Amino acid sequence: MRTLPGVAGTEAGALRPSGAAETAQTLDRGLRLLLLVADTPQGLTVTEAAARLGVGRAVIYRLAATLAEHGMIRRDTSSRMRLGAGILHLAGRAQPLIAEMARPVLRRLAESVGATAHLTVADGAEAMALAVVEPSWTSFHVAYRTGARHPVGRGAAGRAIVAGRLGEPTWQSSTGELESGAHGVAAPVLGVDGLEASVGVIALAPLDPEVVGPEVLAAAAALAAVLTQ
Repeated sequence: MRTLPGVAGTEAGALRPSGAAETAQTLDRGLRLLLLVADTPQGLTVTEAAARLGVGRAVIYRLAATLAEHGMIRRDTSSRMRLGAGILHLAGRAQPLIAEMARPVLRRLAESVGATAHLTVADGAEAMALAVVEPSWTSFHVAYRTGARHPVGRGAAGRAIVAGRLGEPTWQSSTGELESGAHGVAAPVLGVDGLEASVGVIALAPLDPEVVGPEVLAAAAALAAVLTQ
């Protein structure tokens, strides 16, 4: 197969600029390095990262320098690579977008069940209410505050997040676990890379898990579909 100057040929006969291929490979390696650092809380040395990604140390040095310029990673006192403050900026921009996308799903759930619906996400060792929608037709309902936190693993929302980590599409229920007199049912949001979350409802009156459980499961699945479109 004959190729033109500055153009790389493919086995299928298509022509692609060689520079574009190199740029895509560099971007892929940079993203893989960033994800690797994110998944290694104790930090990584250049040698460890090179071995894990199967590239030379010089490649890691170049990628790390570029990511550091944008605040995505940093080097600690022992020269281990860790996440930088720039990640917080990205996370801060992503959370409002996710909350906005979740509100129509939560609105349908709240109106159907007649209980306050919420999207709860994992934030370290805590679960945080990222979005909350109250039903419009009930005389009394729970006023659940956006930003409210509790330990992951407690309450229906927290236990649903833990179930999601295990890939279990099951609903969880709780009664008075986080607040006296409050009843909750929640299900994990599955299949969204990088997001550990649950969708659930909380009410003052008892909730029948066999009735409400399938509804929160459907809402969690609907939100996952929206976020992965």
